[in-house]
Amino acid sequence: MSEVEVFLDDTPGEVRGVVARDGRFERLIIQRDDDPAQHRLGARSVGRVIEADAAFRAAFVDLGCDGPSGFLPLGKGESLRAGEIVEVEVTAERREAKGPALKRLGAGEGKPRLIAPGPDVAERLRRLAPGVTPVTGVEAIRASRDAEAEALAPGDVFAEWALDLAVQRTRALIAVDIDYAHLPGRDARKGRAQANRMGLIQAARMIRLAGWGGLVAVDLVGTTLDPAQVTEMAKAAFNGDDATLGPLSRFGLLQLALPWRTRPVEEVLLEASRRRSPTTRAIDIARSLRQAMLSDTAAPRFVARCAPGEAEAAGALVARLGPRAAVKADPAVAPGRFTIEEG
Repeated sequence: MSEVEVFLDDTPGEVRGVVARDGRFERLIIQRDDDPAQHRLGARSVGRVIEADAAFRAAFVDLGCDGPSGFLPLGKGESLRAGEIVEVEVTAERREAKGPALKRLGAGEGKPRLIAPGPDVAERLRRLAPGVTPVTGVEAIRASRDAEAEALAPGDVFAEWALDLAVQRTRALIAVDIDYAHLPGRDARKGRAQANRMGLIQAARMIRLAGWGGLVAVDLVGTTLDPAQVTEMAKAAFNGDDATLGPLSRFGLLQLALPWRTRPVEEVLLEASRRRSPTTRAIDIARSLRQAMLSDTAAPRFVARCAPGEAEAAGALVARLGPRAAVKADPAVAPGRFTIEEG
């Protein structure tokens, strides 16, 4: 039976939840204070139809908050008109320039507004790991940082299986490349089969961790593969992800589709240039101060020294930590860098 660990990091400006299974991170949930509540997964709202597009068989819905409008697919025989009021639920959070995906619950009344928020981080952790008490404090901060680093990485090497795995998201799809380095003395056929099996398991885990969905193309080891065996491997690896499996090609390429659910981790944390966003950098400062305070409860005060713009952005978050935390603007510090000093 697998061992499950859960971590809850509640830092000013952002709450993170982490699920680890058998020592490997599997989920990283991030919710920020400035996220529109109407855009969160599972949120229920009353919305007003802005536009109904017959070509896309969908409607765009004003949810009564900042950000892009919601996208409501329409089933066969369904139709809506601009101005109609509907009750909807978020089935996939916004990503890129796209608004949240919605499902129609019925007719609505009144102005666009939130009816019921989606589950918060603690509730989502309870659903993912029933009965497991979340670890908090310094350990949770460390776990959230380690999970973030893995979620943003393009792949990993697993020496125990002689496996080199690349998992990268492009605009069109998620590309998975499973490479196997045959070791002398090992059965090559069994080694390739194990590499494919563990590669699929680890690729599925890394895709969950990054919060990705969409089309997935997996380049497996070898070309003379048993389609039935590969299908069973993929079903086991993506169990619980609602994956739709495609056929195995004669070139050893497996395709599958995963539904989008949450906003990708990199879009929450990074700008388009893949630099950490100003909000992320401000929260980084607050998180580091909080970690220092929790690690050394005897020290009277900790100060974060950072660039003036980041000091201004982080000021309100740091104030929420209490009198033991402070931020100091220093023009000599480069943007994106900071130090934590006692005093």
